[in-house]
Amino acid sequence: MSQRPTLQDVIEARRRISPYITRTPLHHYRGLDKLIGAEVWVKHENHQPLGAFKMRGALNTLSQLTPEQKKHGVVCASTGNFGQGIAYAASVFGMKANIVVPMNANADKVESMRRLGGNIIFHGKDFDECRDKADTMSKEEGCFYVHSANEPRLVPGVATYSLEIFEDLPDVDVIIVPIGGGSGACGACIVKEGINPKVQVIGVGAESAPGAYQSWKQRRVVESTTSTVAEGLATRVGFEYTQEILWDLLDDFVLISEDEIMNGVRLALEHTHNLAEHAGSSGIAAAVKIKDRLKGKKVAIVMSGGNISMPQLKKVMDGVR
Repeated sequence: MSQRPTLQDVIEARRRISPYITRTPLHHYRGLDKLIGAEVWVKHENHQPLGAFKMRGALNTLSQLTPEQKKHGVVCASTGNFGQGIAYAASVFGMKANIVVPMNANADKVESMRRLGGNIIFHGKDFDECRDKADTMSKEEGCFYVHSANEPRLVPGVATYSLEIFEDLPDVDVIIVPIGGGSGACGACIVKEGINPKVQVIGVGAESAPGAYQSWKQRRVVESTTSTVAEGLATRVGFEYTQEILWDLLDDFVLISEDEIMNGVRLALEHTHNLAEHAGSSGIAAAVKIKDRLKGKKVAIVMSGGNISMPQLKKVMDGVR
């Protein structure tokens, strides 16, 4: 795969994308301190205009396409947040965005993609079937396929939120990041290697979608099944580009159950007064699970997205999966 990004790449990415994103807050929550036994800060990527961090990587990638590539437009596969980011970035840089989503995709996220000008294609039962369709469309129609993980320009863009964490909390000990495709965790790893390699980066995945975890654990790309309610964690397979970075730099990878995922949404609402989607609150759920290891440390948890639908929220509050 392409060369691994550096801290300088992240700094350059910030220059490219800063006119189009929000520098999101990093807030300290004493209720989470008490619950976890650490000093807990939350990085609110759910406060981005599109409610998730994905727009950072999308903007950095699309800004660097050639005029010919921009002319033919782009295609991507998404369960929602990545597609919103691609649709937004395409509108910024004046190109067409084709977004392949599962048949049961989050309706609110689909509507957001449409409002941003995305051309929505429903296909298959999950994200991985969408990837196959997007790849086919790229070859048949000539549009540029923006892979959600195996696209080197994504990581420096996404890593800009980790750069903000280090600027706002220079003595952070641990950063906890949800892992779907892995760009967010890779970004955190790249930044900590460039600023303070002693900082631990811990990834979070779903027990019901262990492909990325198994790939990291076995140090080879592994395909598994996925049945998690957390759209942002619902990948069946690890991806070569991001996994190669995680194999070298990720300190640990924690899996959480569906019950823990649902409880994470409730904890986010109770202790931070924020609506977080299932993947977005998974860092809080993981921190509770491993709190004995975090005791006395300064911990930054990435709330990666807040795009939870009303039906999803009702199930969470009713205790129904």
